[in-house]
Amino acid sequence: MANQSLNFYQKRDVQNRMKMAKYTSQLPDFCFDYFIGIENNTSSLTRYNYSMDLYIFFNYLSNYLFKKNANQITLSDLNLLKAKDLEQYLSYLSYYELDGKMYKNDEKGKARKLSAIRSLFKYLFNHDLIISNVASKIQTPKIHDKEIIRLDETEVSRLINAVETPYEFTQRQQAYNKNTFERDNAIITLFLGTGIRISELVGLNLDSFDFSENAFIVTRKGGNRTMLYFSNEVAYALKTWLEKRSTLNLPEEETAMFISLQNKRLSIRAVENLVKKFAQIASPLKNISPHKLRSTYGTNLYKETKDIYIVADVLGHRDVNTTKRHYAAISEDMRKNVANKVKIHNIDE
Repeated sequence: MANQSLNFYQKRDVQNRMKMAKYTSQLPDFCFDYFIGIENNTSSLTRYNYSMDLYIFFNYLSNYLFKKNANQITLSDLNLLKAKDLEQYLSYLSYYELDGKMYKNDEKGKARKLSAIRSLFKYLFNHDLIISNVASKIQTPKIHDKEIIRLDETEVSRLINAVETPYEFTQRQQAYNKNTFERDNAIITLFLGTGIRISELVGLNLDSFDFSENAFIVTRKGGNRTMLYFSNEVAYALKTWLEKRSTLNLPEEETAMFISLQNKRLSIRAVENLVKKFAQIASPLKNISPHKLRSTYGTNLYKETKDIYIVADVLGHRDVNTTKRHYAAISEDMRKNVANKVKIHNIDE
């Protein structure tokens, strides 16, 4: 298939596979079979992340346990591992050096790396390649809840104003913003009005939208496609951008909804920088990212609907508990709502 015929998600898949090869080429041969074995049940991004995590793990085994090159470690070597060896590895991950650079991991980073090891050992054990699954004996590090950051109503207004009237920027920045205002406003409005992920936004094409229904198709995690709906306010911002987009000298084959000044699909990094630029004016003490705008939308949607399941469905959460963890204000509102439900004394107020 020629590269020109690949869509955004197919191109991203190819890129992940190419980046993954950098790590898998330095792993033992049985890891190649493992990645083939999990391909039908995982995304290319998941496998790429697992390849990085296993590269770190086998380098640790190489340097501290088996004293041989990582790609020379055998299944017999893995059979020698005890639970304490993996526990020591998790401790090592707090601060470690790899390829001349220092790294550190909090409990979330350790949990992800343990997940990669568990996946490998489960595959090897299920295929009778190792005698026991020692990784299943290791407890997942306890992940402490972090403060949920979102924008309040005033900050949302300041964010929109920063896009519309960027007076606090330098003259050079203001000149740049004149060329991107319609696009930037559409992006910020779409985030705040639908709560989509940044990867979903950059993957949007012109034919993803149906303005007769105020609807659009997004490709969720795992490749599932879902139809979402947007308000007239969002529709207006999008149509304004499309009018500007139609005046640009774009290649006919460029179908991306949001494009850069280089006339190509806007990248995830560019969108992150775009949001950060305006958010620093709207809320300088908060580290606002596209995901925080998603949290803002999710919280506002719950306050309007009082239905956690609707919020989970719109945001694309497979498990409603994920929604609850991410939106602390939801639990707070629930507690407030039930505060006066239980009566101690039957006294008329």
